[in-house]
Amino acid sequence: MQQSSPPLSAAWRHAVAAFALHLREERRLSANTVAAYTADARQLAAFCDGFGITDPGEVEPLVLRRYLGELARGSYARASMARKSSSARALFAFLQRRGHIADDPAARLGTPRGQRRLPRPLRREQVLALLAVPDTATTFGSRDSALLELLYASGARVGEAVGLDVDAVELAQGLVTLHGKGDKQRLVPLAEPALIAVERWLARRGAVAAAGAGRPTAALLLGRDGQRMTPAQARRVVVRCARKAGLPHSTPHTLRHSYATHLLEGGADLRSVQELLGHVALGTTQIYTSVSRDHLRSSYEQAHPRA
Repeated sequence: MQQSSPPLSAAWRHAVAAFALHLREERRLSANTVAAYTADARQLAAFCDGFGITDPGEVEPLVLRRYLGELARGSYARASMARKSSSARALFAFLQRRGHIADDPAARLGTPRGQRRLPRPLRREQVLALLAVPDTATTFGSRDSALLELLYASGARVGEAVGLDVDAVELAQGLVTLHGKGDKQRLVPLAEPALIAVERWLARRGAVAAAGAGRPTAALLLGRDGQRMTPAQARRVVVRCARKAGLPHSTPHTLRHSYATHLLEGGADLRSVQELLGHVALGTTQIYTSVSRDHLRSSYEQAHPRA
């Protein structure tokens, strides 16, 4: 399917713009999610326009199935197809709720099932090796240390970590307030090494903020320009430090996976881990129980008299 297409009809332009505003202002989704869903909606609109369907109210279920069939014959990964299907359902459900269309043609639209990939967490000794990489005697080494410690101590998503303001970390109470998907807040405890790393970075943060050419910021983690660290910058820090530690390719999400897995291996119950991770559905958290099977088998073999 071609990505570029002629300008959309007025009806489709209005529908896509209203959908994007709804995602951003009402559902309060992240900028990346809004951009992805809006692009999906625009691609679907262009597909329909190409068949002379210039109004969302004219779309029938067969058209949407043909659209997914075109995606399946293209070079899209299953995960991308699943998201595009989800975008289509969200778009038409929104349009029906607002009275722009009478019937929802995507109400029974299926989602392509992709192969579930289990996360590959780091072992505990690997995490310790990673956390030991930053040179905390330097300004940005202390920042990198704070970033890594926060990611592993809280299980934060990278966007949640770089989105922290200084007052989000309560050093005396050992807590951090994370803003998750849909702007939902959760309070997560921090271990002492993370608190020490944050306090050490705060002692240097003021000089970085003052040296920046931009406007003042309340952000906890700063880039070299004195402004809030971006998710891309944070990912580069983790990848670089993992490489220096001689570890497999690792990202901030690797530390999130490791956090959840190590909690379960240490005896934490699934509901508590669900709350700490900010998962809405317990099923999302249950993927980590599969990761811990090797640990459970090892414990069984060491403890059971007949093993």
